[in-house]
Amino acid sequence: MSPTADAEVSPDTIEQYRRELTGYCYRMLGSSFEADDAVQETMLRAWRAADAFEGRSSVRSWLYRIATNICLDMLRGRQRRALPIDLGPASPPVEALLGDWHPDDIWISPIADERVLPEHGDPADIAVARDTIRLAFITALQHLPARQRATLILCEVLKVPAAEAAATLGTSVAAVNSALQRARATLAALPEEQRPTEVDADQSELLARYVDAFQRYDMERLVTLLHDDALMTMPPYAFWVRGAHDVIGWMTEPTPSQCANSTMVPAGQVNGVPAYAQYKPDPAGGYAPWALQVHEASGGKISRLTFFLETERIFPAFGLPPRLG
Repeated sequence: MSPTADAEVSPDTIEQYRRELTGYCYRMLGSSFEADDAVQETMLRAWRAADAFEGRSSVRSWLYRIATNICLDMLRGRQRRALPIDLGPASPPVEALLGDWHPDDIWISPIADERVLPEHGDPADIAVARDTIRLAFITALQHLPARQRATLILCEVLKVPAAEAAATLGTSVAAVNSALQRARATLAALPEEQRPTEVDADQSELLARYVDAFQRYDMERLVTLLHDDALMTMPPYAFWVRGAHDVIGWMTEPTPSQCANSTMVPAGQVNGVPAYAQYKPDPAGGYAPWALQVHEASGGKISRLTFFLETERIFPAFGLPPRLG
């Protein structure tokens, strides 16, 4: 993260780091909206302090120090963001158990790959970076105290040397190594469903079959596309189910079954996988936005299904139309 020191700081110089800083802040904060705020504040502070920059480190390192301090301030005293699997046990697929709609500020939110991944570079490196924005990984990171989280992201995601990470965090190399060790231990101790797992590199064909079956609401076909222990979550509800048959059981409950005949629109790459916007038939005519579906697959079947139902903020953020038809 520190190629060559550069004492010349211009708006263009600062702006070229927006994408990677957005990725860093997103991993730290778990929210695409808060990541935008943090990066904007980073750019503003950097521009205001540009005349004082003496080039003792690279511009990149300097920007990361600013962004880190902003993220740590934003995280101070705040409840961690999560997905439903972090908040309690799985439920039977019974609509009466759905519970309340919880506030947006407790949930992980999705982000488009194009906003955080390198635009150019070695495909293998980009594939590795893609793994570090998957929903399960972002959610696991939120279990770490803020400074441990920053340490892990800097050292293991961005591959920053310990000495540079120490300078970014205003601490010692020994403290960085200790924090890194504790962070690894915490992630390793998470329950299985809360730990990131390997996913298939190319999920497009499987997800295309899923979209076809979902639009037809063909439950017999859908169940064959899911792992036996597949997980389904629907933030902002804390409710979640485990197991292919419980997922299908939920989809056939009275209200969920109204998703029959939905239209699915490609939403690009989101959190490392192809995502789809679901529009549900509207009794008044046309189709109303219902969910951004971001699903992960492993071993040729879908292992995690995430339906983001808070469409008022999410659909505009992805440039998706407010309704169809």
